[in-house]
Amino acid sequence: MTSFLGLWYHPSAKPAHWLVVCISIIKKEKHIGANDFRINEEIRSPQVRLIGADGENIGVVTFKEAMDLAAEADLDLVEVSPGAKPPVCRVMDFGKFLYQRSKKDKEARKAQTKIELKEIRLRPKTNEHHRGFKVKNAKRWLEEGKKVKVTIRFRGREMDYPEIALEDLREIAEELSDIGTIEQMPKMEGRVMMLVMGPLVK
Repeated sequence: MTSFLGLWYHPSAKPAHWLVVCISIIKKEKHIGANDFRINEEIRSPQVRLIGADGENIGVVTFKEAMDLAAEADLDLVEVSPGAKPPVCRVMDFGKFLYQRSKKDKEARKAQTKIELKEIRLRPKTNEHHRGFKVKNAKRWLEEGKKVKVTIRFRGREMDYPEIALEDLREIAEELSDIGTIEQMPKMEGRVMMLVMGPLVK
């Protein structure tokens, strides 16, 4: 128990590296490919409103003139606004453009992602039947992709024995280790010790 307490719990210590696992959410990404844009010879309009490689507005030119300028810069001619009359085209590195757009879309989706946090509440050395019921709920929530906060509330002189609650949290973490991983190590907030687990990335 002493070694466990030394590694796993200290009010001001950073989490032990071997127990900290980063939580990531894997989502299927929509592929952004060349078919989403007309580039080079795929552009159909005889005239285009051209934006140069440095962002300058060159104005309305023929398709051939625009292609010549793109070729001189060793870049692509990309139709960025097909609905305009004439369509707006830009001289750019198309591969780099796709990569940057995909990266921005991924970051935007990540920022919008919200994971529901559920909670189970216990007391130090809660009886096995009651705790088993709570852990069963935690398993279901983790399987649904939710996070689970396990809290143990102290009363009176129970505050003198944090190792009891810590042992409970360790046992619960082990029970959930096949479907969950520790996201926030045990910490005290007032009379409550808490642990946060997230769904295991497989």
